[in-house]
Amino acid sequence: MPAIFKTIDKIKPAYDLTDRIVMTICKLLLIGDILITSVAVVGRYVSFIPDPAWSEEVVLTFMSYMAVLSAALAIRRGAHIRMTAFDQFLPSKLIKVSDLVCDIAVMILALVMIFVGWKYCVGLGSKGTYVSMPKLSKFWMYFPVPLAGVAMLIFELEAVYNHIKSFFVEEEGK
Repeated sequence: MPAIFKTIDKIKPAYDLTDRIVMTICKLLLIGDILITSVAVVGRYVSFIPDPAWSEEVVLTFMSYMAVLSAALAIRRGAHIRMTAFDQFLPSKLIKVSDLVCDIAVMILALVMIFVGWKYCVGLGSKGTYVSMPKLSKFWMYFPVPLAGVAMLIFELEAVYNHIKSFFVEEEGK
């Protein structure tokens, strides 16, 4: 294996840490969603338990965070939607190039999510507030987009690196 790849491979623990952090955030958001929804549902039917007015907006915000962050996790695991029906008929080099081009396109999308999403956060998001929580800025409603863009960019950097490495290094076991 060329020395450059051995050197760059040392950054893999940073990708693993990012993966664990994003997964932990998703798990905590899911727990929060379940707890808040449970309290809201019980509060509708049990008179002495209050139904918080803010529950619906918070649950929807948590869900938007989970949706885009879990999409970033899917990139890391190679579990995102992709067309592989013709892969068995194409040369392996063409498939590698195709995968690389697709990952570069997704990386561009991640950059768009970061920069345009941040503009929405500080622009439109900072001007409004949640209906049921007037002291809380809608910045937090728009923030999942640039946050997921950062996670996607990190995972796409790893994917692009792995595709480039696959052109020069034969996989073990072949």
